[in-house]
Amino acid sequence: MTQPIWGPVQAQMSVILREHPDDVPAVVAQLSRLQDVLCQVPPLLSGNPLADFNELYLAITENVLDRLYAGKFKDPAFLSRLDVEFAARYFDALRYWTEGSPACPGVWAGLFHRIPGPDARPLPSAVAGVNAHINFDLPFALVTTFDHLGSDPIDGSDQHHDYLQVNDIFAEEIPGLRRGYLDRWQLLIDTMNGDLDDWWQGEMVEYTRNVAWRNAQKIWAIRHDLIALDAERRRLDRTATGLGKLLLSPFAGFLQ
Repeated sequence: MTQPIWGPVQAQMSVILREHPDDVPAVVAQLSRLQDVLCQVPPLLSGNPLADFNELYLAITENVLDRLYAGKFKDPAFLSRLDVEFAARYFDALRYWTEGSPACPGVWAGLFHRIPGPDARPLPSAVAGVNAHINFDLPFALVTTFDHLGSDPIDGSDQHHDYLQVNDIFAEEIPGLRRGYLDRWQLLIDTMNGDLDDWWQGEMVEYTRNVAWRNAQKIWAIRHDLIALDAERRRLDRTATGLGKLLLSPFAGFLQ
């Protein structure tokens, strides 16, 4: 590749991606620095489709951190470790892309390819990032978290309760974030729809995160079978990649 992937901010991006945050405040700090740099990547600058996702991810993670400080989680060690493992997969994908490594998951590569253009609508871009992070990254982040803590992904446990509480964070953050992606005429339509758009997008997040939990349980059961584990990783990547292509296609204009 003759030109640096990140153009004039290549050096800044490389410095950020060398970091490996080990707690939630560090994840927030790294996402914040990443947001500043992403908005300087030519030619789209603040219209960078990855910046649209990163902005959403930062807001959700800041809310998680506020709840950790407020003692809202039953098992803060679990939620903190999950947040770190989850973010690590996103940062790793960016690092692989920067290095031109084939280890970059296909679902992330589909979004990263859009960084130089053509322009993508902000809301579908953010949703495409959520698709990659929840449908592909989250099940594996859950498995590494439970393995680290020496516990199991059991329905109804304190860990499951805390995991579901993150759905409430999405419900709090989605309305304001989504409206920030809309044009003036779209905001008028959004007002006419009342709470309908917020409701169905919240339902979709809840459904998708429930599927990720089930996939984590499936992966947990086969985690020592490397062949089966690799097959499941490839399956989840293919599925999420297909959905990501749809979200970034003209068809997904209905989202915005």
